[in-house]
Amino acid sequence: MRSDAPGHHHDWLDDDAGPVVRPYTMTGGRVEPSAGRFDLVAYVVAGPPYEDGDDDPQPPPEHRAIISLAQQPITVADLAADLNLPVGVVRVLLGDLLGNGRISMYDPPTSRQFPDDDILKAVVNGLRAL
Repeated sequence: MRSDAPGHHHDWLDDDAGPVVRPYTMTGGRVEPSAGRFDLVAYVVAGPPYEDGDDDPQPPPEHRAIISLAQQPITVADLAADLNLPVGVVRVLLGDLLGNGRISMYDPPTSRQFPDDDILKAVVNGLRAL
């Protein structure tokens, strides 16, 4: 018989770390997104927030949190930081939401021009001078 006092103590809670849930339980054991590729600096924008009459019955709380945070454009890295989840888990969750049409993703523009060699040499020389 346990001698712990009654209350909100559960075996799946850790006093120091809070709720202890393995990341793979949030993704159903999946490690790759079901849709899309999510670069760390890709922007995510969500559709309207979940409401009680939506077709999706009881979306996971992580999906709700992502939709809430992504009402304004936000990067994948910032989402992971705000949710305090590993980036791999966030990518899988984003893949689910992208597949359901709940989010849009935008890759940042890439620079096709590389700096001139003279500029790179000047930077290196400047760093050496420090």
